[in-house]
Amino acid sequence: MKWLPRSLAVRATLLLALIACAVTGMLGAYFFYTTRAAITEQIDTRLIGRVQHFRRLVGNVQTIADLQERPLLFKAMLGAESDVLLLRRPGEAPFIDVNPRRLSVPGTLAAVAADRDLVVGNVLNIPTADGVPMHWVAALARSGRDGDMVEVVAGHPLTNELKMIRANRDRVVLSALVATLASTILAYLVLRHGLRPLHRVAGKAALINPINLAVRLPEHDAPLEVQHMVVAFNAMLDRIATGYERLSQFSADLAHEIRTPIGALIGQTQVALQRARSGTEYQHLLESNLEELNRLRQIAENILFLAQADHASLAIERAPIALHGELKKIAEYFEGPADESGLRFDVRASGVAFVNAALCRRAINNLVVNAVRHGARGTTVRLIGAQDGDMATIAVENEGVPVPPEQLGRLFDRFYRGDAARSYTESNGLGLAIVKAIMALHGGEVCASCSTPGLIRFELRFPAMRG
Repeated sequence: MKWLPRSLAVRATLLLALIACAVTGMLGAYFFYTTRAAITEQIDTRLIGRVQHFRRLVGNVQTIADLQERPLLFKAMLGAESDVLLLRRPGEAPFIDVNPRRLSVPGTLAAVAADRDLVVGNVLNIPTADGVPMHWVAALARSGRDGDMVEVVAGHPLTNELKMIRANRDRVVLSALVATLASTILAYLVLRHGLRPLHRVAGKAALINPINLAVRLPEHDAPLEVQHMVVAFNAMLDRIATGYERLSQFSADLAHEIRTPIGALIGQTQVALQRARSGTEYQHLLESNLEELNRLRQIAENILFLAQADHASLAIERAPIALHGELKKIAEYFEGPADESGLRFDVRASGVAFVNAALCRRAINNLVVNAVRHGARGTTVRLIGAQDGDMATIAVENEGVPVPPEQLGRLFDRFYRGDAARSYTESNGLGLAIVKAIMALHGGEVCASCSTPGLIRFELRFPAMRG
């Protein structure tokens, strides 16, 4: 959201400030209303106690006339100057009337029977004309000798209590604001301190460049929530460094591969231009140059294919092919070069594979070319095909120079040069890389293994067939 600040610390601080405001506000409101309820309950209890006291007083006097003779005594027994006390016979005017503000008794106020005790629920809360809450309670009492019924009415305005409640409310609001402000400042300071590792990570990241890819972000002092990101970022840097190293090696090897035919073209042309040549000599020169140019074209086509495969720009169509028939055709096609190298083919295949026929054929051809070119004389090149459910596997085995296990994983790198691995690539060093790219387009995989010294097996595993 655009209206949010860009600083993570400020965002978190604002969020914590809202939380602190909500929490302190709820706590303040809880304590305020609890205090107000306690004050109100205390007032009601005290008002009920006053009425109970006058009920007992009425019960102890001989006659009602005794009460009428002592009005000042009742006034002195009240708790505040504005309190109300009325004693009257039911339906008659009060004979004791202590009512400084001349407040009217609510018509809804019902007197509790003489034989019943007063409870808080009998108190009636009716605000006065100026909005001040006024609590009323009434009860009947029977005089001691003549048994006359007297109604005792008491009222208490919450003027002073209301001032105290409002002052308490103001203190609660002020305390909540101060607590929120203090929490906000402390949260911001804590967040600034807690985010320092991110600044260190950013400082380390600023040192990373194509020349200095060995720098890694610190993991030991990063917060737990950031460690996963730092670990993932370092792993990404490892992949980038590996890719950059391979790209640099690829560029160097590509320059080396191109330099050889270009050097041959230039050298042969310079020799030819040193003196006049016959037509036959020029023809041989052009044939030699054409051979080098074809080699350059092959390198360019292979690099273009690999670039397209890396960016998944090739949409391949698939169809089922018979493994035995396909491998048999490939063996027959390479039968001539195999005879010249003293090799023979052994085809053992069954089932079908769901593949792009042209690309699959190209991958197998690359493997067979390597096997024929570098297989030991007098050995057999085995072409194996098998179907396991919807999965299909094609393997090419031959006997030749042993390949160290640590080099098997790099055989499919572009222009990879190793003593043994070099013999298992095409002349331009891209054959096995193309095989790997073709398998990636199929969603499959290729692997190389040496079960016994000198016996190398390349295996193509194609995924399940799709309708």
